[in-house]
Amino acid sequence: MQKIGSYIAFFGLFAIVLKFFGRVPRFLFWVYNWGETIGWIIMIALVIIGGGLYFFGKKRNEEMLPPSNDKEIKE
Repeated sequence: MQKIGSYIAFFGLFAIVLKFFGRVPRFLFWVYNWGETIGWIIMIALVIIGGGLYFFGKKRNEEMLPPSNDKEIKE
């Protein structure tokens, strides 16, 4: 989930940055079919959802790892 979240957040940030340069990525052109305000809401939502997936995916992956046995390694 971490990888998917990072891609979603990247595309959201990428769309916001390109918006300031007057460019719209082809894969996000559909965002502007509903107008400027909805376009901004969708781009910001992509960043928030992607960031959430990234951080919660990281936490879940750490919980799923087996416990380490440091005592056996040191001895």
